[in-house]
Amino acid sequence: MDFRRQKPKNGTRPARDHYAGLREKMVREQIQRRGVKDKRVLEVMRKIPRHLFVDPDNMDFAYEDNAMPIQCEQTISQPYIVALMTELLELDGCSKVLEIGTGCGYQTAVLAKIAAQVYTVEIIPELAEISWKRLDAFGYQNIHKKLGNGYRGWQEHAPYDRITVTAAPEKVPDCLIEQLAEGGCMILPIGDLYQDLVRIRKTEDGIERETITGVRFVPMTGAPA
Repeated sequence: MDFRRQKPKNGTRPARDHYAGLREKMVREQIQRRGVKDKRVLEVMRKIPRHLFVDPDNMDFAYEDNAMPIQCEQTISQPYIVALMTELLELDGCSKVLEIGTGCGYQTAVLAKIAAQVYTVEIIPELAEISWKRLDAFGYQNIHKKLGNGYRGWQEHAPYDRITVTAAPEKVPDCLIEQLAEGGCMILPIGDLYQDLVRIRKTEDGIERETITGVRFVPMTGAPA
């Protein structure tokens, strides 16, 4: 589906080239400059209209270098963090991805443009309804949606080649480790007041853990399984 034809509900927006220019500037100054190199990630970030994933009143601020509030006291992550987490997943066209926390659907859309299949779980009903309608309107055919507790993952479709978590638990959920395929990796923030972005690799010898950088995400809700 051609994202450029999408219009906000209020029917007004700046010219198409205005947003295209802002996306290009975002990728060049916020993402490439910080070291993200994956060409597929950069290309997807240039194309997906982030301004259509935020509240209409905030559309003109959608490409700025920060996280933004969305419905239900949640946030859309800083563009650089979205790009970094996507690059760290090391996706290819065959990847089967579990996403915990659909949020507004922006990260989901980025994943779906690179991976083969995306299974996304959202715990907040109101937020799920909004984001899933938005993703359906964009015409994605490879996104599978579930309302549920992210701590439990989505067992029916496990194992997953990649798992990404967009809210911070205090420790790595055991169910997500179990649902990660051998040879796969998981990206998630861990912590309470102070959080680290961590990459988990599951090998035949066990679990490998790598700390990437400090981050700040909303807390993960739901009860640990």
